[in-house]
Amino acid sequence: MKKTQVSKRLFKEARRLLPGGVDSPVRAFKAVGGTPRFIVRGRGSKLYDADGNRYIDYVGSWGPLILGHADPRVTAAVKRVIGNGTSFGAATEVEIRLAEMICRAMPSIEMLRFVNSGTEATMSAIRLARAFTGRERIIKFEGCYHGHSDSLLVSGGSGMATLSIPDSPGVLRQAARYTLVAAYNDIQSVQRLFDKYPGEIAAVIVEPVAANMGVVQPARGFLGGLRRLTKKYGALLIFDEVITGFRIAYGGAQGLFGIKPDITCLGKIIGGGLPVGAYGGRRDIMKMMAPEGQVYQAGTLSGNPLAMTAGIETLRILNDARVYRQLEERTAALQEGIAAAACQACIPLSIARAGSLLTVFFSGGEVSDYSSARSCDTGLFARFFNSLLNDGIYWPPSQFEAAFVSLAHSPQDIETTIRAAGKAFKQL
Repeated sequence: MKKTQVSKRLFKEARRLLPGGVDSPVRAFKAVGGTPRFIVRGRGSKLYDADGNRYIDYVGSWGPLILGHADPRVTAAVKRVIGNGTSFGAATEVEIRLAEMICRAMPSIEMLRFVNSGTEATMSAIRLARAFTGRERIIKFEGCYHGHSDSLLVSGGSGMATLSIPDSPGVLRQAARYTLVAAYNDIQSVQRLFDKYPGEIAAVIVEPVAANMGVVQPARGFLGGLRRLTKKYGALLIFDEVITGFRIAYGGAQGLFGIKPDITCLGKIIGGGLPVGAYGGRRDIMKMMAPEGQVYQAGTLSGNPLAMTAGIETLRILNDARVYRQLEERTAALQEGIAAAACQACIPLSIARAGSLLTVFFSGGEVSDYSSARSCDTGLFARFFNSLLNDGIYWPPSQFEAAFVSLAHSPQDIETTIRAAGKAFKQL
């Protein structure tokens, strides 16, 4: 049993000062029980907590750390520039250089703007889409998370819902009423919304590979169907690639699937572990942003030299096909090993993977949308999670999150994790 005395003390202290003791809800372990670990450092594939415990980490700060913790090349680059200042609130050359790298990797992006989070990116993209089209309604998909701005914090219940209600107190019904919710992987649910609101829909926003209901791959023809419908009805297609961008491929999901969106939202990896976001797309759309156009959005720390430098170094390392082959091989080995261990223990599982993203669903059937994801046995997942944690494996503390494999994960890390999973399955 891992020691947790210091983490328990810190969590008690944190709850006096921070709502729930955390600054992001999933960190509180409410879905799995037990004491959230207070981390003091990370190195490579490992995390170290305040009690001196070591863990093989599959959270990776929820995706940005594709190179692992404290990668020496990234930290050296940041150290080189930090002495010149952390932020200027003025233009810098590094913004141009990172923008160039992103535009080369994703040809759908002709111009972009840096912000400080994925939420800022999606919120701004929606505002831009409404301004460009002169329309107010948007379509999102049940189970797809696009940050916590008011118009996107809507799920709308199972199936397709056209009378949307917000998922959080404090979100005005007026802010949510123009958000329509369709079923992921169900192109007919999207068609019905366009039929019901012809000429009113500004944009469709989608995670091209869903990763916030657990990993769910797009069905064959789904993304292409969205591209055809948005073109037919004069709406914009927005890809939320905050997670998938530079994660499942260097050119993101759009490059992997050969779909060209009108606007792309990015975050996580493009900042190399520092706070970042970006949205970009066709030049005629992006030129509507102030000061060139009249759509307003601003940010004090946007494009700060630390995040830009970390992002440049990270993308420089990732721009090598061998990197993604290694990630694919390690994650496939993890998937196959866990599946074999579950089969041996007669535990029904569905394991979904997209590149170096992976989710172990405690479900006997395939998970293809939010409805099937919610049918999973979350109690079994909680027991699985806590068994892994006790054996030194830091897995995402929610059934509906993705695990992230990094370049720092060694074959030994993968084997250790598979053995721990096998042990967990025998105890379920």
